[in-house]
Amino acid sequence: MASLITAVRSKLLQAIRSVNPPGRWKILVVDEHSQKLLGSVLKQFDILEENVTLIESISSHREPQQFEAVYLLMPTTQNVNRIIKDFSDGRQQYLGAHLFFVDGLSETLFEHLTTSPAEPHLKGLQDLFVNFWATEAQTFSLQSPGLFFNTYSPPRNEAAFKSARLKLEEELRFVSKTIANVCITLNEFPYVRYYMPTHHAPLGPLKPNDQTRAPPPPEGSGRWRTNLARGDAARAYEVADTDFVTKMLAFMIQQNLDEYRRVNPEFPKASDPPRPRGTLIITDRSMDTVAPFIHEFTYQAMCNDLLQIDDGTKYMYKFQSSVGSYEDKIATLSDADSVWTTVRHMHMREAIDKLMADFNKFMEENAGFKGEGAASLNDMKDMLANLPQYQEQREKFSLHLNMAQDCMNLFEKHKLPLVANVEQCCATGLTAEGKTPKTLVEEMVPLLDSQEVINANKVRMVALYIQHRDGVPDEDRRRLYQHARLSMTDQDAVNSLVHLGVRISRGPSDKDTKKKLKQKTSSDDEYELSRYRPLLRTVIEEHSTNKLDPTLFPYVKDSPIVLSPAASLKQTTPQTTSLRSAKPSWHKAVRPNALAESKQRVIVFVVGGMTYSEIREAYSLSTLLNKDIYIGSTHAITPRNFIDDLKVVEIAGVGSRAVPNGVSLATAHNTYQEYYDEKYFTPDPPVPQRPTLSVPKDSKHSANKLTKTPSSYSTSSASLVGSGTVEKEEKKKKKGLFRF
Repeated sequence: MASLITAVRSKLLQAIRSVNPPGRWKILVVDEHSQKLLGSVLKQFDILEENVTLIESISSHREPQQFEAVYLLMPTTQNVNRIIKDFSDGRQQYLGAHLFFVDGLSETLFEHLTTSPAEPHLKGLQDLFVNFWATEAQTFSLQSPGLFFNTYSPPRNEAAFKSARLKLEEELRFVSKTIANVCITLNEFPYVRYYMPTHHAPLGPLKPNDQTRAPPPPEGSGRWRTNLARGDAARAYEVADTDFVTKMLAFMIQQNLDEYRRVNPEFPKASDPPRPRGTLIITDRSMDTVAPFIHEFTYQAMCNDLLQIDDGTKYMYKFQSSVGSYEDKIATLSDADSVWTTVRHMHMREAIDKLMADFNKFMEENAGFKGEGAASLNDMKDMLANLPQYQEQREKFSLHLNMAQDCMNLFEKHKLPLVANVEQCCATGLTAEGKTPKTLVEEMVPLLDSQEVINANKVRMVALYIQHRDGVPDEDRRRLYQHARLSMTDQDAVNSLVHLGVRISRGPSDKDTKKKLKQKTSSDDEYELSRYRPLLRTVIEEHSTNKLDPTLFPYVKDSPIVLSPAASLKQTTPQTTSLRSAKPSWHKAVRPNALAESKQRVIVFVVGGMTYSEIREAYSLSTLLNKDIYIGSTHAITPRNFIDDLKVVEIAGVGSRAVPNGVSLATAHNTYQEYYDEKYFTPDPPVPQRPTLSVPKDSKHSANKLTKTPSSYSTSSASLVGSGTVEKEEKKKKKGLFRF
């Protein structure tokens, strides 16, 4: 399977490598965003190895250099003007400019560049289409948590509907281009499907409203029975009832892909062996409002739920040094950590067993350890302190030992076995024995009354119970809040589920909500506290077997030729396995004769946040269905984040971590380029002051040498090519030349 991280890294390295100036050395010019994107998949050493002598920020003050430059930038008006300025008014910043834009450059800015004084100095221009964050091999993100409020927050008043909708459409246009970037990077021109809810109207700014709805049809037009006979006016009026965020986004993505293919007819390039055309599925958080509340007990999901992990990657822990003292260390949880990638989707019990087995094997092979080995996490902790010579491996085992130990301590402290049992019964509608839960309230109320159960977990139980009952009478809800002693903001979190299409209040005559997409019961011998499977799993499985309801997930444009159920089953054979099994299904080795390049792809995008359980399912189903499954979202969410966002979704995110001041009230921009320019705007620094006359001549000369160190390469470029020793010495010097 093609890793997204590897794909982005390859594109960026290929761009840098493609520039081979006569003098061999070159300068890399970046902006604030492209620098972060570069740093997310490459280390500075990797860039240094490509004959890059200096990295400069385009927004900083730069001295002219006698090298050609590789510009890796966002395609903003500001950056284009900066490039032109580098080669205007008698100034020549570099010997030549090779332009690489992270996103697609607009025709207007392209014309502006090619008709400017900089044009004679431009040696090449290419759009890379890599403007997305490849967070894992099969996971990508926009890292835009604020879009949750753009999507689901109700406009402040009736008059604000139009501006809120225009603002959302503007954001969706950006999202659609980002998803198109993922498809282009993967060389995939997919079919596009989208989620069309049947049990609630469009949400947030898309809620049908007189301000945004087309004028009603003339009186008397209702007598026409056929859609065709009713005319355009009636259809335009009714389209507001189906203007879901998923539908709007899907059509925008299709438009972007069609436009790219029109300009690049060879897209997608043929693969050998040929790969079946993939599918892009667009859904949103409202499709499954249960998954974000559930306590998950697989390693990655549990750690992100219970521990303080920043953005799913940064974790601070206590590391015991070889002398026995403890020090704070910040670890990065990424695909570069082989221990992390091995255990992250295992159930916590299996993850601990795996950590201990790998640790004992490591001790036998590397430390010459003789004895019974570690029998518990505490044994591992004691033994790790005596391995100073294996620093890197010690740190990895120490990190995951700490994380697993902390999770298990909180598991017991917060009474999670009892809490999770209530959650599972609410989420699945069944007990562990497969029967309808009849004593749910009796089990839940003591936990709501208990002071040992934290409020966040009470909110999760109440929210899941209300969804299990498809809404409860207002008085019952008040009593639940009273038992749990929930604060007003905690109550707001539960009440705000209405903004995601959930019914929380129910009258005596209200019928059950008819949902086409339902939780599937499984007969597998699973862990009792891990019975719930995200609805996304059902969607992907049914799509793969051609059983996904086309009215619930219609195609934007063309759809694949549907195979008979028997033929499709023969191809995919989605046989499920037990989570209790010694070798979980997602760790099975890929068959040697299975060609990765020929596997069909499924790309899923979740507007409003994806859970770690959904990320796990993407990996799990890739093996089970023999497909390459990628998942992306506006951002990754934990239960804590989700509840905090629900608390303020009613007030447009004011006080949230993502948008502390709330969703912008400013009107939408006139053009998409204006929006893009504002999003990636970076201020120019003040012009550096000339050194004063009081500076001694020697130090002035020395300072000048420091700021212009790279120029020494131009005078000795010939010797660099001819002498390996000198080259190594120069590389050592270059480590101090990064000007971010």
